[in-house]
Amino acid sequence: MTNSEPVSKDRRLGQTGIELSAVGLGCWQFSKGRGMTGRYWPSLDDQVISQIVQRSLAGGINWFDTAEGYGGGESEKALARALASLDVSRDRVLIATKWWPLLRTARSIIESIDQRLKMLNTDYIDLYQIHLPFSFSPVKSEMRAMVELVKRGKVHCVGLSNYSAKGMRLADWELRRHGLSLASNQVSFNLLDRKIETNGVLDAAKELGVSIIAYSPLAQGLLTGKYHHRPDRLAEVRAFRKIYKSFNRRLVEKTRPVLEVLEEIAPQYRVTPAQIALNWVINVHGETVIALVGATRGHHAHSNAAAMQFELSAEHMGLLDRVSRAYASG
Repeated sequence: MTNSEPVSKDRRLGQTGIELSAVGLGCWQFSKGRGMTGRYWPSLDDQVISQIVQRSLAGGINWFDTAEGYGGGESEKALARALASLDVSRDRVLIATKWWPLLRTARSIIESIDQRLKMLNTDYIDLYQIHLPFSFSPVKSEMRAMVELVKRGKVHCVGLSNYSAKGMRLADWELRRHGLSLASNQVSFNLLDRKIETNGVLDAAKELGVSIIAYSPLAQGLLTGKYHHRPDRLAEVRAFRKIYKSFNRRLVEKTRPVLEVLEEIAPQYRVTPAQIALNWVINVHGETVIALVGATRGHHAHSNAAAMQFELSAEHMGLLDRVSRAYASG
């Protein structure tokens, strides 16, 4: 059998001293169905959320990513309640959240920080990120506001989300003027979406020493195979999610060759195709990429964490690379 002994080790977040697991738990699904973004997921009971957090921690996941924009803070509050109910020591976990920039200026980064801390029931945020590159202020002004929060001890390090290579360089340049550096950029990356390899984002990350936080590492569930084996499940997808290109029969068929390779490899490691896909994401570019994956059930969280506990062979990494690139060019 191919090696499946535990090989997971923590990754350094950018050039900070923060060490975090190669897989983190995304908490968008904790939005309680609130607001526009909350419609993406069904509302989860607090008991289910606590189980997801507990199973994540038990599996070696030590960081959680949420956002002001996830249900208008409902996700942040739900995460805080779960950690409190489990009596998790604050120094045992890393909490990342994001400032919502639309129709706002950089000044609100400072003005809204106490609300973020209150929602999260904490005195500090480990990683504070700009959610999108769209606000009334330039990225340099946003970074200066972040620097102020670091000076006050309310934020430990600074990240971006959905930014271009140019935006990353501008942010890092401004932070370095104040003795800091950009820690991360959170972007989509998976076997079916490899744009960061060609649009300069990955190159910039490696050049600057910035971590890439890959969201949607399972392509909105497409790489689990659940839609390939049960196309009728597409009808069960919540209406708001159908704006994403993943949820149509044509794409399911187009991506079938990728899934077939995942299913061919998985038994050799005694894991699932989804775990193979997730393991590829966190290892294909060395330690530059870490993954952020959600869960709506405890066993999903357990499966996500277990994806850190084996090592794909060079042969299988190469095979996945080829089939992935064939899909992208097809």
